[in-house]
Amino acid sequence: MEELKNLLLEKKDGILVITINRESALNALNEQTLNELDQVFQETDVDKDVKGVIITGAGDKAFVAGADIKELALVTEVNGRSMAEKGQELFDRIERLSKPVIAAVNGFALGGGCELAMACHIRIATSSAKFGQPEINLGIIPGYGGTQRLTQLIGKGKAMELLMTADMIDAAEALHLRLVNYVFDSKEAVLEKAFEILDKIKTKAPIAIGLLIDSVNAVHTTGENGYQTEANAFGRCCGTEDFLEGTTAFIEKRKPNFQGK
Repeated sequence: MEELKNLLLEKKDGILVITINRESALNALNEQTLNELDQVFQETDVDKDVKGVIITGAGDKAFVAGADIKELALVTEVNGRSMAEKGQELFDRIERLSKPVIAAVNGFALGGGCELAMACHIRIATSSAKFGQPEINLGIIPGYGGTQRLTQLIGKGKAMELLMTADMIDAAEALHLRLVNYVFDSKEAVLEKAFEILDKIKTKAPIAIGLLIDSVNAVHTTGENGYQTEANAFGRCCGTEDFLEGTTAFIEKRKPNFQGK
C-alpha cells in the first residue's frame, strides 16, 4: 500500500479501523483523502485477514465536516459531473464491500461526511454528532449519493425537507429517524459498540455475509430485481462448504466453524 497522508489505519483482531486524519480541517474530504479511501477499500476488499471495517474521524469535533471548500470552489460545470461520479463510485464501493462497514460518527457529519456515513452499512454516533446536507447553501446539491441514500434511509418527505432547507439534525433526531442505529455519550463507547457488532458478525459465514450485502443493496445500487438477486444468492450459499458446516453444526448442537469456502 502506498504511503497514506490523510488516513490512519489500525488492524485489530481482523477489524480495520480507518481514521480520517485531517483534524485541523475538521477531516474535510479533499481529493487526496478520497483517493486514499479508494485505495484502502480496493485493497480491503481482497484482504482475507480483514473481516470488518470501522470508519471514524480524528479528534472529537468532526467525523467529516464536508468537502474541502477551497477545492470545491474551483469546480466547473465541465468537471463537476466527473467529480460527482468519482465520489459516487467510491461510496458505492464502500456500500457494496463484501464485509461489514460501520461509521463511528464523532461530531459533524455534513455534506460529503454525511454521504460517507450513509454509504456504510451501519452508523453509530456520539451524542454530540450533527448530520446534514448543507450543499444547497452553496448553490449546489449533494453529489456523492446523498439525494438517493438519505431518501432511502429516512423517507422521501423528511429527506426533501432536510435537503432543501440545509437544516442540521442532532444525534437524537438522527436516531429517531433511523439514520443511525445507536447513540452513545463518548467516542470510546461508540467504538466499543462498533467492535462488539463486528466481533459478532465475523463469527458468521463470510460468503453469506457478502451475498447478504449484495441482496440488500440490489435495487438501490444496481437497479436489479432484489428478489431475484436474493434467490440467486441463496442458491450460491447452498453450494458452499460453509452451508454444510452450518447445517451440520446445528444438527450436532455445536457452534459452526466457518472458513469462507
